[in-house]
Amino acid sequence: MRYLITGGAGFIGSHLAEALLAQGDRVHILDDLSTGSIDNVRHLKKDAGFEYTIDTCASPSIVAELVDEADIVYHLAAAVGVDLIIDSPVRTIETNVHCTEVVLAQASKKKKPVFIASTSEVYGKSKDLPFREDGDFVLGGSSTGRWSYACSKAIDEFLALAYWKERKLPTVVARLFNTVGPRQTGRYGMVVPTLVQQALAGRPLTVYGDGRQTRCFCHVDDVVRALVDLMALGDPAYGEVFNIGSQEEMSILELASRVIELTGSDAEIHMIPYEAAYEAGFEDMPRRYPDVTKIGHALGWSSTHTLDEILSDVIQFHQAEASVV
Repeated sequence: MRYLITGGAGFIGSHLAEALLAQGDRVHILDDLSTGSIDNVRHLKKDAGFEYTIDTCASPSIVAELVDEADIVYHLAAAVGVDLIIDSPVRTIETNVHCTEVVLAQASKKKKPVFIASTSEVYGKSKDLPFREDGDFVLGGSSTGRWSYACSKAIDEFLALAYWKERKLPTVVARLFNTVGPRQTGRYGMVVPTLVQQALAGRPLTVYGDGRQTRCFCHVDDVVRALVDLMALGDPAYGEVFNIGSQEEMSILELASRVIELTGSDAEIHMIPYEAAYEAGFEDMPRRYPDVTKIGHALGWSSTHTLDEILSDVIQFHQAEASVV
């Protein structure tokens, strides 16, 4: 099989490329390196089945050419991270919506199956937990820039499902819940690598708000396994939306304490008000807890890594990175 991965030099995309190559498939990644890094895929260059293009998936001509050569498309390219969303709302909306439009339009011409990566953010402030795929979205007002990312990804979902219903383009949507693992950067506010790097450097660990907000962290290997199996499933997955995430829930304050314990750091935890970290009126999701019944029934899938195992992998990765520097 031949796969195209947009955003393939990013954290999740690079792990997905690695997994597909390992099973003997051919992979072409498209990435403009705005948030991804060639370092993430440098080790793949020696594989004869690997190719890459450094450019934007906002270009219809480039996407059309690469779609022609692929059997299946994974669209992972997106603006990611709370910091980037707050600092660059125009870029967030344009990247997430326009690039998805281009990918779906070009794939539709050749009826190439497309996977669309969405996010748990679309559930917004909903209190109907655990979050189910058929549950309502509850987003804040448009004056609060925090919700522009969730809204843009929701539009991506509507587009993907519309292409399936109206034009019979095989599409699959997955909402990812806090994917974590080696190669993830803390550059744009990703909490686990940020806390780990702070602890290893002996700097204060920054926790925003009161720290009671909870998240469920899923290892990238578990997520990639779900992505591969969903597209291999074929017809039963087309036109469907799936949650992908762990159900081991932990508050961010507890997470920071656990990182300190596992790294053996003597760093302190600094509590920072949201207004000081982001912008006045910033709103956060108090909990993100997925119902994964649907993907469990479809694939027999569940997360297999504990949070301690995930943190250990991230710690080892950043320790190795520090030793190289």
